[in-house]
Amino acid sequence: MNYQETLTYLYNSAPLFQQVGKDAYKEGLDNTYALDDYFHHPHRKFHTIHVAGTNGKGSCSHTLAAILQAAGYKTGLYTSPHLVDFRERIRVNGTPVSQEFVIDFVEKHRAFFEPLHPSFFELTTAMAFTYFAEQQVDVAVIEVGLGGRLDCTNIIQPDLCVITNISFDHVQFLGNTLEKIASEKAGIIKEGTPVVIGETTPETRPVFQAKATAVGAPIVFAEDEHLLIHATRNEAMHYVYQTADYPQLEGELGGLCQLKNTNTLLSAIRQLRHAGYNLSEENVRKGFLHVCELTGLMGRWQKLGEKPTIICDTGHNTGGMQYITEQLRHQTYKTLHIVIGMVNDKDVSGVLSMLPKDARYYFTQASVKRALPYQQMKALAETFNLHGEAYPHVKEAFEAAKEQAQPDDFIFVGGSSFIVADLLSLNN
Repeated sequence: MNYQETLTYLYNSAPLFQQVGKDAYKEGLDNTYALDDYFHHPHRKFHTIHVAGTNGKGSCSHTLAAILQAAGYKTGLYTSPHLVDFRERIRVNGTPVSQEFVIDFVEKHRAFFEPLHPSFFELTTAMAFTYFAEQQVDVAVIEVGLGGRLDCTNIIQPDLCVITNISFDHVQFLGNTLEKIASEKAGIIKEGTPVVIGETTPETRPVFQAKATAVGAPIVFAEDEHLLIHATRNEAMHYVYQTADYPQLEGELGGLCQLKNTNTLLSAIRQLRHAGYNLSEENVRKGFLHVCELTGLMGRWQKLGEKPTIICDTGHNTGGMQYITEQLRHQTYKTLHIVIGMVNDKDVSGVLSMLPKDARYYFTQASVKRALPYQQMKALAETFNLHGEAYPHVKEAFEAAKEQAQPDDFIFVGGSSFIVADLLSLNN
């Protein structure tokens, strides 16, 4: 098989959650342990940092990896979902896993894993851990796929756990209250392993504290440390953070959500230093300022054009969208154009209720089975007094927005990681 044939095989034999949703989800770790035994426990051959949370875990994972790379550590990075190419999920020092490794992994081991019927994520996690071991990485930043307690990444014994925040997402798997969701995320807290909690609510904080106490894990609440003092913008539209540890710290990522993420990261950096990681001020500054270049991060308030300004963002739930809508209120433009689509297992009404009424909308759907049909998206949006036209494909919606936009207008594309993925794929 060539690379594309291998990906087709993987998608067809192990259903991809981002494509089909709950039918691809497998509860429990039996397959994960079986795969881990078969591959001789590759995750034990390198250090790890485990990152969970409803929102922000991708940005935090990439920034931690960038800092570690800047410090000279050979760094693995495992994240999901991918936007353009499957290989984005598995990187070493920012370079995606090779097509050859993906092909060989499947061809060599399919006789073992086919009878197991693993999920796509179970198989991909085994692939990532095996690749990192083969590449002899010093440390790997591992992003949780879904939840925490039963996520197949949860077999690692990390040096540090990070839980960014809790809001409503994947409620059909994790529970319909913040306490239940927090309990699932808290499942990554390990005996004796420090854990940094980014944000809490009155419902979630006791859950984290109780789990940490039960397993004897040192716990740090980043919001209590107040390491981020305030933030401003510079000419490049980068955040300049005044922090307790790094004055005038410049960050490349531009979304408002990065203020919370940065406070979480500052606490995590302190804990990594306590754990023996050699992270200089220069390393931290380089990681924050060059995270996209160092790791390949895309889709976080990413600027794609000027005159009109074109921004895309992968925020896809109410927690993420509250930051995006606030950010849109801070922009200067004549007319706001929003290209938007969502998947059918999200709180679509919750997101639509947040969106600005005075924007011109281009409702569309991503090229995944979970996508909410574009006509249904338009009809539901109209009940929230959001008006515009509907388009069956992201390309058509985006081109319509560009045609109608004037140079001093603003085009935002988002609502789903998969809308952004389809947009970015137009240039590939």
